[in-house]
Amino acid sequence: MSSGDANQFRLPIVDLDRAKVDKAAVAAEVVDALENVGFLYIDNIHGIDFEKLMDGCKWFFGLPMDVRNGLMRKHWNETNPNVYRGYFPVVEGEPSRKEGFEFGRDITPGDPTVKPGNWFYEPSVWPKEDGTYPFKEFMSNCYTILHNASLDILRLAAVGLGIDEHAFDNIFADRPCTTFRLMHYPPWDGAPPENAKIEDGKVVTTPDHTDSNFLTLLYTFHFTGLEVITADGKWKAVEPRPKSFVMNIGDVFSRMMGGRFKATRHRVLDIGVDRFSVPFFLEPSYDGDIGENFMSLATGKGPEHKVEKYGPWMIQQVKYIKKYFEYKVLPEF
Repeated sequence: MSSGDANQFRLPIVDLDRAKVDKAAVAAEVVDALENVGFLYIDNIHGIDFEKLMDGCKWFFGLPMDVRNGLMRKHWNETNPNVYRGYFPVVEGEPSRKEGFEFGRDITPGDPTVKPGNWFYEPSVWPKEDGTYPFKEFMSNCYTILHNASLDILRLAAVGLGIDEHAFDNIFADRPCTTFRLMHYPPWDGAPPENAKIEDGKVVTTPDHTDSNFLTLLYTFHFTGLEVITADGKWKAVEPRPKSFVMNIGDVFSRMMGGRFKATRHRVLDIGVDRFSVPFFLEPSYDGDIGENFMSLATGKGPEHKVEKYGPWMIQQVKYIKKYFEYKVLPEF
């Protein structure tokens, strides 16, 4: 990054390799970043081939539209059974100009502990492969790597908070609802809608928001466009860091921590070219306890902790409060 560019924002850097030899110091860095910034870089998540990850994005979004249509969620293709996982298209008139493919960790079919119709756990759908790219195998492996890295980060946060290192584990251990998403942001074709126009003649492809989930790991490849709002209320650019993930937390984690950890607002600007990114949205299990006053639960001190399940809370957020276009169409169950 150029130190002379006042619009660029230097995020804290957390090195997972250094955490292996100096856990306490890195844990303190994680907590400091989450308390004061809400965004950070994560270095040394090993095992992901970043060139192959880009190849996967281009391979998927280069598939013929009739193939993607076969994976499209039911709202946009009523002949398909999938309502939550799969492909969603660019929707004209929305300020979010993006298309995406999403999958999660499948559960055992017919699991008697999962309520019928609970789309959080519907099976992932996958494109038929032609032998040129091992899409499902590679992406599933990336999911596992990022899931494990996310838990490592949460364990560092726990150490930095002075609570049991595995205090957060149980929230995710039982069937996490985590979503892995490939995203393509095509440039605006013609004049963008008024709701995509912001200050100084800029245009967004994703408007100002906080994430609703627990923790996000995002790889932006070499693309700019991501901006975060800083403590002084100014928008600053987050520059791509090669082979490093951008991490931020969502409303769930911030709320559990009584606002001590910050879910920071961010947005994506139109940069005039086809832009790709890969976010990994770590989410608890449907029945995971995300109730407020988590620290009192972990320490036995402070305001009473009240149990609250993740699934019902999240449905309210994405359907009725934030109304993300790709989720506000979800059915009831």
